[in-house]
Amino acid sequence: MTNTTDLDALRETVSARYGEAARRVTDGQAASCCGPATGSSGCCGATTESWDPITANLYDEGQAAGIPAEALLASLGCGNPTALADLREGEVVLDLGSGGGIDVLLSAKRVGPTGKAYGLDMTDDMLELANENKARAGATNVEFLRGHIESIPLPSKTVDVIISNCVINLSGDKRKVLAEAFRVLKPGGRFAVSDVVVRGDVPAAVKQSMELWVGCVAGALEEQEFISLLTAVGFENPSIEPTRIYKAEDAAAFLANTGLDAEKFSADIDGKFTGAFIRATKPDTKPAACCAPGCCD
Repeated sequence: MTNTTDLDALRETVSARYGEAARRVTDGQAASCCGPATGSSGCCGATTESWDPITANLYDEGQAAGIPAEALLASLGCGNPTALADLREGEVVLDLGSGGGIDVLLSAKRVGPTGKAYGLDMTDDMLELANENKARAGATNVEFLRGHIESIPLPSKTVDVIISNCVINLSGDKRKVLAEAFRVLKPGGRFAVSDVVVRGDVPAAVKQSMELWVGCVAGALEEQEFISLLTAVGFENPSIEPTRIYKAEDAAAFLANTGLDAEKFSADIDGKFTGAFIRATKPDTKPAACCAPGCCD
């Protein structure tokens, strides 16, 4: 069981970094969890302000059309769940850890005026930015909620699709996150998230680094562990589809300014981390089709 003190400490660290990222966007800069004076780790991506192997080139021009520039600047994800999730007109979508709101706004366009797109975030600065982006986009089917992804502030069985973009790895209680996702999904609902996933053994020093945890690396689940947790909370047909495999040169960007030997550890984790699309389904509990007179009364 996760220690509550540790979970609160991790939340505080993550929220502080993402709050700083939101303020940078408000000031007209690209999001990063590090300012020039701090030299600390990035959010979900590199630890420097140079090209980021995790967050770069996730949205093409067609997808970004009509999305506020501030939402794009605030994107700190590792994938594009809206491009891979099969969103349909009229559906209700929930984005766990919605940040500046880009994936919520993209989802809102996909589900249309008869659908609804929720974003959930714990960081006040990100929620303020997201609501500003909602207003800029003129989105009327969007709502941003304040809260934790381990305790989703929505009733059970109210959501058709759960998406998330490089956020679940940041939680200190991933089983609780997945259990909450299962709870709020309707029967037959879909779990369709982008996240960083581990393939193989990773040095203990990397796993223990808070800087790298905030950078979406040290907190990532091993792929079979992710599948096992999804199954344990009730999901069926879980799958993991790699979308980007991070090589040694990418790892060197993750490790800058962490205090770890970048040259040594980048070789140790070469190819061990991948951006991936994780899918699963909540079992549909609808009764079998009625086939006899009076059976559906």
